[in-house]
Amino acid sequence: MSNEYKICVYAICKNEEKFVDRWMDHVISADVVVVVDTGSTDNTISKLKARGALVYSIDATPFRFDYSRNECLKFIPDDVDICVSSDLDDVIEDGWREHLEIAWTKETTRGLYLYNWSVNADGSPAVQYTWSRIHSRHGYKWIYPTHEILEYLGEGEEKQVYIEGMLYNHYPDPSKNRSLNLPLLKLAIKENPNNSRNLYYLGREYMFDSNWDDCILTLKDYLKLPTSTWEDERSSAMRFIAKSYSEKEENLNAKKWFHRAISESILSREPYVGLSLLAYQEKDWSSVYYYANEALKIEEKSFSFANDANSWDYTPYDLAALGCYNLNMIAKAIEFSELAIKLAPNDERLLNNHEIYLGSL
Repeated sequence: MSNEYKICVYAICKNEEKFVDRWMDHVISADVVVVVDTGSTDNTISKLKARGALVYSIDATPFRFDYSRNECLKFIPDDVDICVSSDLDDVIEDGWREHLEIAWTKETTRGLYLYNWSVNADGSPAVQYTWSRIHSRHGYKWIYPTHEILEYLGEGEEKQVYIEGMLYNHYPDPSKNRSLNLPLLKLAIKENPNNSRNLYYLGREYMFDSNWDDCILTLKDYLKLPTSTWEDERSSAMRFIAKSYSEKEENLNAKKWFHRAISESILSREPYVGLSLLAYQEKDWSSVYYYANEALKIEEKSFSFANDANSWDYTPYDLAALGCYNLNMIAKAIEFSELAIKLAPNDERLLNNHEIYLGSL
């Protein structure tokens, strides 16, 4: 297949030398690779240059993601047709260029693709959704200090296509410092107080930071905004509020908000799993079984960033088995336990529990 379009993969980075070779191995089919470094003190720059990337260093103090990515855009040659944004901890699966060229047209401005934000140990997707960081060379800029997105500024209507077969896998560094996220999200809200998307992310960040009261207050403010209309995101915010109340040992409030999350998005497993886990804490075995079983009735997983990995792994089967065992429904417990083990065959706790269930027959 001849290459019809000139394609550039671009990224920003800082101290990511351990990802360079893997990343370059997967983007090397691009016509040009452009990277902006924001202050590396390791061998990231030299390794990228040795692999053929064009690397530019910028002063990104005070740091914000939109500024750094927009600076990177300035270094992309004007004759590039398609810009593929990626981070160095991403792996774009082989064959991506062919899939991209098949889907793209002369009128296309943005490409959507499947993104595995987190991946299980066996390589299967944990949290998977559709993402949209591929775009035409001109007519776009990045906005927001963090959780940045592309804003279309081109002439005429934005033309999007879905790139069938293109897949990003995200393998983040677990030791990476998240301390920038909270101040950058606060800055984003200061710059645009009524932005529901960023207010949601701020509330979520408070939860990650175990700041339960600010999480609750922020996400309640998010839910009041007239622009807060996406069911999946609203349901996710309600679950975070419920989790925060649970951490504060206010279980009645937690249950109330989990039930609100169910009513907001009736095809989401997550609030049912949350209620089952809460019932497990209370040793309310009939509720553990009921809510886990209700979760398992929802068999179709949406491609939404709001999905929780533990709602689609062995967890609901494990909870159902525990509920059944404690209700003396041993045969049913064994059935659910076998299904849990299929999804996590090396989990010692699951295997030990299964032996206990078998021994109870």
